Amino acid sequence: MLKSSQLVKAGSRILNATPLRASQFPCSPSSMATFFILSLVIALNFLPFHGNSVNLDVNHARQLSWTLNGEDDGVTMVQTRRHQSQKSCDLSSGKWVYDESYPLYDSNCPYLSEAVTCQKNGRPDSDYEKWRWQPHDCSVPRFDALGFLGKMRKKRIMLVGDSIMRNQWESLVCLVQSVIPTGRKRVTYSGPTMAFHALDFGTSIEFSWAPFLVELKKEMRGNKRILHLDLIEENARYWRGVHVLVFDSAHWWTHSDKWSSWDLIMDGSKAYKSMNPMVAYERGLTTWAKWVDLNLDPLKTRVIFRSMSPRHNRENGWKCYNQTKPLMGSNHPQYMIPQQTLVLKGLLARMQFPVYLQDVTPMSALRRDGHPSVYAKAIGRRYVDKQHTMAGSYSSDCSHWCLPGVPDSWNEALAVLLSN
Repeated sequence: MLKSSQLVKAGSRILNATPLRASQFPCSPSSMATFFILSLVIALNFLPFHGNSVNLDVNHARQLSWTLNGEDDGVTMVQTRRHQSQKSCDLSSGKWVYDESYPLYDSNCPYLSEAVTCQKNGRPDSDYEKWRWQPHDCSVPRFDALGFLGKMRKKRIMLVGDSIMRNQWESLVCLVQSVIPTGRKRVTYSGPTMAFHALDFGTSIEFSWAPFLVELKKEMRGNKRILHLDLIEENARYWRGVHVLVFDSAHWWTHSDKWSSWDLIMDGSKAYKSMNPMVAYERGLTTWAKWVDLNLDPLKTRVIFRSMSPRHNRENGWKCYNQTKPLMGSNHPQYMIPQQTLVLKGLLARMQFPVYLQDVTPMSALRRDGHPSVYAKAIGRRYVDKQHTMAGSYSSDCSHWCLPGVPDSWNEALAVLLSN
């Protein structure tokens, strides 16, 4: 009996053969019989049958469409089969270039939090605002506010995560708001979300507070904070109907005991006083991944997961205070891929829904100069001078970013992703 591979080759030859004219068609009964028997066998091999059949339903076909092509490209590219132009350019690999034409707005943008307006808070240097990210294999266009709003016309884009994601949201709002007349923009609030509306475009740029993505609840009795690794709907109900979702979750999972955000971890009916942070992180993200797979349609919603924003503090061996320039080159000499990123990549590779991983960690690791440090609040010049001899005696924020600053480059890269 013919093997399947032989049948496929035979069928291919038959299907691709040049049609025979009537005068060329074999007329002998034995030839005709052989031809029809072979055709019947081929047809039967391609019909579904009970046993080891493959049922290619819609979801399975959707999964195959992004997992079978170029699996050696890594998660960042495997997850973006719909964004083929990004295959030729790794946006995370490049260098910082000084550009006098930057920043794209100033710290007087009315949508900035006090903690990130470093110039207004007394920071004496401003060169940190003038660096733009230059990938090795392509160029990231200067942010075009009108072009972005045109692309997002009648759409909702939501950034979901912690205070660093709000940092990015404020950056994105400031990048677009200057082209919108005063009376045609507003901010609204609903539960844990806030939304900037560009009324003439029907566009909303939203932020949803969910640092773990899964639910953190305070119990009625005892006032204990419980992190539920298997519950997400209380947060996820705000994500429905959004056209572009940008997620982030990393920092809150690794806070030390002193700064921990929970007293107890619940996973189903099991309670834990402590758990390996990366085990908890993977379980929580798995709940998120299942929700995305079951509730979102890739034809209606784009999903991007932004990688961890690096912290330049004592735990990494040095601080961000009094740093005025990026580390030069394309790689941080001490940079190691965070455990959170490794967990995230493994999870995204197993997902059915095509999620794009925007890896901002390597580029941001070079920018120890970009944090508020002691300028997270307004301080006088006299106190700043004192800090030069007492560096570190005042609370120094080496996690968030001054604006204008590094998150503007994240958003310029985001605009490239959304333009495809």
